[in-house]
Amino acid sequence: MAAISYELTHKDANTKARAGILHTLHGSFPTPIFMPVGTKATVKGVSVDELKDLGANIVLANTYHLFLRPGADLVKEAGGLHKFMHWDGAILTDSGGFQVFSLGELRKIKEEGVTFRSHIDGSKQFLSPEVSMEVQMALGADIVMAFDECIPYPADYEYAKASTARTSRWATRSKNAMTNEKQSLFGIVQGGMYEDLRINSDKELVEMDFPGYAVGGLSVGEPKELMYEMLEISTSNLPENKPRYLMGVGTPDYFIESVMQGVDMFDCVFPTRVGRNGMAMTHTGRIVIKNACYTHDHSILEENCGCYACRNGYTRAYIRHLYREGEMLGLRLLTLHNLYFLQQFMKEIRAAILEDRFLEFRKSYYDNLVS
Repeated sequence: MAAISYELTHKDANTKARAGILHTLHGSFPTPIFMPVGTKATVKGVSVDELKDLGANIVLANTYHLFLRPGADLVKEAGGLHKFMHWDGAILTDSGGFQVFSLGELRKIKEEGVTFRSHIDGSKQFLSPEVSMEVQMALGADIVMAFDECIPYPADYEYAKASTARTSRWATRSKNAMTNEKQSLFGIVQGGMYEDLRINSDKELVEMDFPGYAVGGLSVGEPKELMYEMLEISTSNLPENKPRYLMGVGTPDYFIESVMQGVDMFDCVFPTRVGRNGMAMTHTGRIVIKNACYTHDHSILEENCGCYACRNGYTRAYIRHLYREGEMLGLRLLTLHNLYFLQQFMKEIRAAILEDRFLEFRKSYYDNLVS
């Protein structure tokens, strides 16, 4: 079979929202879907058994970080990421582009690739489409990403135009360098905040006929309204028979608005990061557990929640105590809750699409927010 394939199962009658199934060599799973981020070959504080228990089917790992440490050769020696991290589900690796370009003055972009200083020890490093593909092939993920440049916000038109053209050239080089037939390479739509550049990026990538497409360069500091406008432009010309992946967003409002534009896949560090910083996600809003109002609150984080913390009766007051004392259990309970919440939220979205009631679901979500 092909490394991946996408099966469109239903389109919502009133929006562009769609439900499908993504087939990979490490399992098939329904979309839309949220992918927990395991930056350094682990989702922070969460075991693979716990990931499975909360319903995760696919995780993301970071090429940049694994390239620097422990090194792609060591992961390959272990048998690839799946064996290295003891995960038998699907894995997606990003190209390393976003992390490199976020280094600012520590990197220098040329047509050949990017020279940068390691954030770990300051050593000089180099990433290019060819190097990124070599690293990702050694890591062995099911889905790999083309090497691209994430355009900062704001960026003037001429910079964005030159950068987007280079991303297209790098996409061609990435495709030529990816030779592992057990992996599927996604192209990444760029274009900054300019309609014509994003339309042209769509066109050039679709002509390359990738197995899937990601939308990059959004949620980088721009207003939400502008992000949604650029997302609609970026997805409007992508083929219906290929998966669509919006990179780096991880809150329910982003999911709802993006799914409404036909997006199938999401990833973000948000649920794990805010969990480690004392925040729980719920259907009515966010709980900042360090707030004094939870000192005597002996209810669970959210009623009818099946996460490990809630189904075992861990209360807000107790988790607040753990957090204030710096106890690791508190951070883990919040992390597990947030990841479970997003997996369940995606299930609710899929059900709404299949029943042609996505707009009603959207309205109900916003109506229920209290914080």
